[in-house]
Amino acid sequence: MKNPAKVSYFWKFGAFLKLLRKYTKPDYVMKVKRHSLKTLSTIVSVSLLFVFCTGSVTERAADKTPSGLRDADGSYPAIVSSASELQVTGVKLPPGFNISIFAEVTDARSMSLSPSGTIYVGNKSEGSVYAVRDTDGDNKADKKWVIASGLNMPNGVAFKDGDLYVAEVSRILKFPKIESALANPPKPVVVYDKFPSDTHHGWKYISFGPDGKLYVPVGAPCNVCDKGQSVYASITRMNADGSGLEVFARGVRNTVGFTWHPETKSIWFTDNGRDMLGDDIPPCELNTAPKAGMHFGFPYCHGGDIKDPEFGDVKPCSDFTAPAQRMGAHVAPLGLKFYTGSKFPENYKNTLFVAEHGSWNRSKKSGYRISMLKISGNKAVSYEPFASGWLDDASQKVSGRPVDILLMPDGAMLVSDDKRGVIYRIDYKG
Repeated sequence: MKNPAKVSYFWKFGAFLKLLRKYTKPDYVMKVKRHSLKTLSTIVSVSLLFVFCTGSVTERAADKTPSGLRDADGSYPAIVSSASELQVTGVKLPPGFNISIFAEVTDARSMSLSPSGTIYVGNKSEGSVYAVRDTDGDNKADKKWVIASGLNMPNGVAFKDGDLYVAEVSRILKFPKIESALANPPKPVVVYDKFPSDTHHGWKYISFGPDGKLYVPVGAPCNVCDKGQSVYASITRMNADGSGLEVFARGVRNTVGFTWHPETKSIWFTDNGRDMLGDDIPPCELNTAPKAGMHFGFPYCHGGDIKDPEFGDVKPCSDFTAPAQRMGAHVAPLGLKFYTGSKFPENYKNTLFVAEHGSWNRSKKSGYRISMLKISGNKAVSYEPFASGWLDDASQKVSGRPVDILLMPDGAMLVSDDKRGVIYRIDYKG
């Protein structure tokens, strides 16, 4: 187990590699072709100096946790910022709802809840997995543990039968009986290690379905490409021990979130649309797969009816399943959950909440909010904002990026934010 004090160095190096990939990938180079190679080199050099000299663009909560604050149970404080730093301003919610900081977690991404109330949190750029708990019942986490560090984009976490499952780019790990070993986690067991090693869309969301199988997506290793009947651009599933891997759905460019309808038990998942076709097409997607073997169009068709300019002649859109909802272009929908709690008003029952992470290259930013959708059968019949304000439309400044959604036993909603490095709690007071 690596010393948490060294965590920032892993993040810095990862941040530099991320910047390097951005400024050297073909799509970006085409956009800046009017600039000279010297100018492009200067940009990358300045980025390197900035990352290693300052640490990060946004304040990282875990970097502020001194090793001397470690408790006897091996935990660190889950919140170390002052009250003024923890203010959540600008976020708009329906009347009666409020939002607060539940925990500070570096690069907070996917979340999973154990029966005992421990919340496990993965991240993408920093290589660590965390556990947080609210032990005093004040609706704020007070303890945080570092479960693992130095991993390869451990975005996905799932909990089953006392064990924590963690998804890296090419493999699935299991930390057995983790609840009793938070201070000294066991050496992970490799459950499966034959997924592709591509980091482009290689980070994974994972979850156990009603059938007891672990669902694992494999993103397309590109903006748009045709990899045929390979495992790319799919959702796979396997037994908890890693056996019986099969492709459940195809034509899924990059899903980083799925859930199951509380009544029909069908899987619902988000999918991020391709780039470089303009600001307004194609839409990102909300899809549902009531059975195995369905194909959702990528790379031939986008949004149900948009023929891909490069691959669209291979197969027509009519061959594929159209989205249950065409979402905004480039909003980057990620985690989602059906509301099954009792704290929110009755009209929110079975409403689907979706975290829109926000666009990365749209000329006018979109997303950066929590949307809500009413579902009837296999289609959405409404699509509107629930929580917004992380994007200031006028200035185009971004204060947060929602990633995943988790429902708590008391009916409150948790939302992770990898930009601010926090987990929010959304509550209803009436």
